[in-house]
Order: sequence, then C-alpha cells, then structure tokens
Amino acid sequence: MSEPYIAPDGKPRCRWCGAAPEFLAYHDTEWGFPVDDDHRLFEKLCLEGFQSGLSWRTILGKRENFRAAFAQFDFAKVARFGAADVERLLQDAGIVRHRGKIEAVINNAQRALEMVERDGSLAAFFWSYEPDPSTLGAPQSQSVSDVSKAISKELKKRGWKFVGPTTVYAFMQAMGLINDHAEGCVVRDEVAAARDGFTSPAP
Repeated sequence: MSEPYIAPDGKPRCRWCGAAPEFLAYHDTEWGFPVDDDHRLFEKLCLEGFQSGLSWRTILGKRENFRAAFAQFDFAKVARFGAADVERLLQDAGIVRHRGKIEAVINNAQRALEMVERDGSLAAFFWSYEPDPSTLGAPQSQSVSDVSKAISKELKKRGWKFVGPTTVYAFMQAMGLINDHAEGCVVRDEVAAARDGFTSPAP
C-alpha cells in the first residue's frame, strides 16, 4: 500500500486526497459515505461519466456549474430536455462541453424514470448490488470488480450510456456501496460507522 497522505491536522488520509486542496473536504465528508437519495445518486453517476478521460479535480471544480446546468440533477426535469437544451449546454463554458456526455445525461434521466417505475427507486436498484465485504480485495487495489461489471451490464441492457465497469466502480466507491477508504485512513472508521447505521433500501 502507498504511504498515506498526512493532512494538515496531522492525521492520515487516503493518498489521493492530497493531490489537490479541494479533495480533502470531499474525501472527509462525502466519498464513501452511504447515499440513498435518488437525485444524489443520479448526480454522482452522471459526474463519474463526465469524468471519463478527464481528472476528477476538473469535475469537482465544476460541480456547482453542472448542478445549475442539469436542474440540480432532478432527473424528472432533465428527462424533458430537448435538442435546444443540448445546444445551450454545449455553449456553457462552466461544464464539460462534450455532446455525447451531455446527451447521455438526458438519456440516462429518462432511463432513471423507468428504473423508479420498475424498481421503486434508484437507491433500491443500486443497493441490491451491495457486495459482501468479505469478498472485497484490499482498498483501492482495483478499478473494476465483478459487481461493477454486473451493474454496468444491467444498466447498458436497460439503455443507459457512459456507464462502463470502471465508471460504475468509481460510482460505487463514491456513493458508499463499498468502503474503499485505505486501511489507516481516519475516515475509514467513520464510513464504517455510517454504514453500520445505514438501512439499505434494497428490497
């Protein structure tokens, strides 16, 4: 395992959160904590899709712009976006102006509505894939897993886009489907406690 990042408070964190100043708050308060709010889940999956081929620092720095551009990731609203909205977003310098990714968010919003109809909520769908912790490898030792492959395959089957296994694995890490904080990271135990107190929405 790589050496931990020692934060300004003198405590160890996951190595990656020392790569940029804005990563620390995100790491300490969001990454890996369990999420069951459908709009937040949709946002996280969309932003991981936008991150493909780019740095997470770029995406995190533009997150408020993305939220404004995509109606706070209310997928019922985004699902109604049309061609004029795509062209408007392609002119928005505050986000990543990639036509395929923008169109994917709109498509995925429509697919999200179908998922709510079919599964009850996005949360119920994603948490039904929660792996047994005993089956997981060492934290941050992989970028894909059997579970991320299975979720990706099912999402693609249902018509979702920009949801490859690597993107889905990053989403799993971010939304707390797994606790991938490094051993020794002070936040790992906080996430574990949050998970212990979390009631899975899976059926």
